[in-house]
Amino acid sequence: MSASPVDKTASAGQDSAPAAPPARRIPALLPAIVIWLLLLSVPFWLPLLGGYTELGTRVLIFGLVAMGLNLLLGFTGGLSFGHAAYFGLGAYGTGLMLKFVTHSTPLAILVGVIVGGLAATVFGPLTVRRRGIYFAMITIAIGQMFYFVSVRWNSLTGGEDGLTGFSRTDVDLGGWILHLQHPMVFYYFTLFFFAIGCAVVWSVLHSPLGHTFIAIRENQKRLRFLGLPIGVYIWIAFAISGFIAALAGSLYALLNNFASPEDLNWVLSGVFVIICVLGGMRTFWGPLMGAVIYVVAQDYLSSITVNWMSFIGAIFILAVLFFPWGLLGFFQGRFQK
Repeated sequence: MSASPVDKTASAGQDSAPAAPPARRIPALLPAIVIWLLLLSVPFWLPLLGGYTELGTRVLIFGLVAMGLNLLLGFTGGLSFGHAAYFGLGAYGTGLMLKFVTHSTPLAILVGVIVGGLAATVFGPLTVRRRGIYFAMITIAIGQMFYFVSVRWNSLTGGEDGLTGFSRTDVDLGGWILHLQHPMVFYYFTLFFFAIGCAVVWSVLHSPLGHTFIAIRENQKRLRFLGLPIGVYIWIAFAISGFIAALAGSLYALLNNFASPEDLNWVLSGVFVIICVLGGMRTFWGPLMGAVIYVVAQDYLSSITVNWMSFIGAIFILAVLFFPWGLLGFFQGRFQK
């Protein structure tokens, strides 16, 4: 099979560019090493700053779903205001499995990921037919459809009261028991799945498929002239991001032992977009930085005022005005200069 024009261009560039010496690779890896060391030690230093372990777990979950959305928004150029639907479907899928079918937490997570991911895969072709604001409006409509189903189907989802009556259960690893009710144990359990999500996104972005996503973001018309099926590639990005969002939703249901219709609402989708913009849409670690800013600000501001959303809005406006590429994008640009 012949390589696509995008692959040929990328391979030509790789053949002509000399390999980076080991001394230059180490500084490039240094930020990732520091980030992972900080994440691994969160339960030890976060309480010293007045935080708590569940706050770190929430940052990981929101960072994970924002990373998935950023694959579509930042690297492919598709603005979705409906990703909370797949996040919420993952939460409800996991909760329903634990309540009615099984007490196996890993199996419940698997079902939640499949439910939310398949929904994104099935409804993806409906969204990729349009561009720009029409793309965003279709994602809102699909998301709100699932939201109203969860509100009206009282016998299964609990309606407006949400889904209760389940909790995360211990995981038996062949004689070694993970007590997931312990906040620190569940944090590292969540960090494991966060690492899987990071590995998936990193692998995609550093593959020919990821290069095609970026090329679509930069110039769709040129790729159409080259004969690439643009809609298929956007659909693939949409599906992958939907699976990652469903994984985050499954973990969120386990964190709270509760699934709410608000987990599917378009307002939460807007929060995910805000997180991506705050941290930096076209950066790998930007969504995690945005999640830190949003979750910590929400936790602190909501404890001192009921109008905390107004302050979040002000932070977002300032970020857009002074850091249009996000905080991480700003720092990366200054470092490169």
